[in-house]
Amino acid sequence: MKTLLLPTIKDLISYQKTLNQNSYIGLVPTMGALHEGHLSLIKASKQKDTHTIVSIFVNPTQFGPNEDFSKYPRDMQKDLRLCEENGVDAVFAPQVSDMYPNHDEISLNPPKNMGYVYEGFIREGHFNGVLAIVLKLFHLIKPHHAYFGQKDAQQLLIIKRMVQDLFLPIQIIACPTQRDADGLAMSSRNIYLSQEDRKNALKIPNALKIISQAIERGETKCASLIEAGKKVLENIELDYLAICDYNLAPLEEIRKNASIVLLAAKVGKTRLLDNLWI
Repeated sequence: MKTLLLPTIKDLISYQKTLNQNSYIGLVPTMGALHEGHLSLIKASKQKDTHTIVSIFVNPTQFGPNEDFSKYPRDMQKDLRLCEENGVDAVFAPQVSDMYPNHDEISLNPPKNMGYVYEGFIREGHFNGVLAIVLKLFHLIKPHHAYFGQKDAQQLLIIKRMVQDLFLPIQIIACPTQRDADGLAMSSRNIYLSQEDRKNALKIPNALKIISQAIERGETKCASLIEAGKKVLENIELDYLAICDYNLAPLEEIRKNASIVLLAAKVGKTRLLDNLWI
């Protein structure tokens, strides 16, 4: 099956006119550099929707001044090939000038209690940029379902809140984190890891495994669980290791089916995220 490339908003609108009223559209929003994690989202959409659209757009507004926007991995040819091989109907890949036509745009703020902690505290303005681009994509593509990975837990929860607060007629589908054979969570940034960094980075999933095993043994106190995880993460530059509820409020005791362990750390020059949904 040929995947259509839609490089402009005009192309997207023309494509939408070809769809019948009974179509169900699934959107997989990405910044490209596709890997198995993205492909799992595409597969989920293919099972649920009549048409799957992948957006590829490296969004400048979610990068801080000292972050890797210019160096973020880009390989459109490979991404298009993967989309075609996995049955994607169309790829929407607009230019920055299309998505941000004005210099002084209306902005969207995340909830105070969710958007300025953890990633939002370390990466100032990050979630303002995420919400801006996701809302634009939702309005343009009008999907019935949108697919996001659980690896970016805070992003997923804030987008769910936006859909709820703004009464958007879209169902957010959360998909499990995909991992390489060694246990490392798949990420486009993993290509930056040297062999030694990669070995060191495995302490991240190992710390989460230790926490998970402690919970299975009956440990419920978050302070003890965090301490157990930190022991595994020696010699790693830890940004945070925290346990919170689905509103990102810190917890003292684990709540089953309502808690997340959030972890962010720098390995070499590469910043990695991982988590454990409990």
